[in-house]
Amino acid sequence: MTSSNPASGGVQAADTLLEAEQLQVRFDTPRGQLRAVDGVSFALRRGETLGVVGESGSGKSVMVRAIMNILPSDAVRPPGQSLRLAGRDILALTPSDRKRVLGTEMAMVFQDPMTSLNPVRRIGIQLTESMRFHLGMNKSEATKRAIELMILVGIPEPARRLRQYPHQLSGGMRQRVTIAIALACNPTLLVADEPTTALDVTVQKQILDLLDRLQEELGMSMILITHDLGVVAGRANRTAVMYAGKIVEMAETVELFDNTRHPYSRALLDSIPRVERPRHQKLDAIAGRPPDMVTPPRGCAFAPRCAYAQPRCIEEEPELLGTDHHQWRCHFPVGTPAGEEARRANIAAGATATGLRSLEGVS
Repeated sequence: MTSSNPASGGVQAADTLLEAEQLQVRFDTPRGQLRAVDGVSFALRRGETLGVVGESGSGKSVMVRAIMNILPSDAVRPPGQSLRLAGRDILALTPSDRKRVLGTEMAMVFQDPMTSLNPVRRIGIQLTESMRFHLGMNKSEATKRAIELMILVGIPEPARRLRQYPHQLSGGMRQRVTIAIALACNPTLLVADEPTTALDVTVQKQILDLLDRLQEELGMSMILITHDLGVVAGRANRTAVMYAGKIVEMAETVELFDNTRHPYSRALLDSIPRVERPRHQKLDAIAGRPPDMVTPPRGCAFAPRCAYAQPRCIEEEPELLGTDHHQWRCHFPVGTPAGEEARRANIAAGATATGLRSLEGVS
């Protein structure tokens, strides 16, 4: 059945911190407008972590930059969308009011601290400037708060570190500094855009554990953008899967992993290497490549790569189906009678309706 409130994802209004409705972002190119984010709706509970996964180019980072209002100057935001934080439509605020909301109530941690930190300014200046601007602190008060934040994120010798430049810190320590900067004004929402991509595995775990601890201690909500399904499996309450600028599946994380419905979500899970497999076994890969979003295909954007694709998928774009607790965009969902029938028909034919002959993913 169709969800009565596609944006809610099972979230009650009283529990909602952030609600996005029909977010769209386009970029002008010589060939026309590229649809980077194409009608994304969701709600985020207070204190919840929402994981957002998908291939590079699926629209994850552009979506959260649209939420934070830090899109590049060539971005186009069509009318008819809203973004409500604690009940206020922040897209309807004046630029100065929106800047203050985004500086104090919403904050972001970027994936590469070397590009998000100013290389020619000392750590202390970068950490205290937002507190002085947004909270009206004097230099002494801001410095005291900065030292407290450095201790909170686990940086030793904080007073000495405040006098250093970013290049004098390790990668993990720089990322901790960016987290401290994000927490400086006590935000209710933290957006983490692949915060561990540039770090080695052991430091990745330390940073993710730190975010978990800080979220619990401070009561923040968090949107965690990642390409690593293993990260969301253990750290996100709910997970949204993005493809071609849309959310194609969203559910409680355990439910999504145990009862996957969208073939793209299933293909992502199947592509994860597993230690129990024999050595040198070929990994499962998703055939083809994401669509050109300047000229998106008619029907389902995933159909050319989908082992379940039928003629209907080429002609009709799927609606958001399911319940408030588990939603997907697919005419022939995995694990349903319709999906099983499509699977058997394609195996028997040796190809899908789009001509795809690599059918390992449906065995």
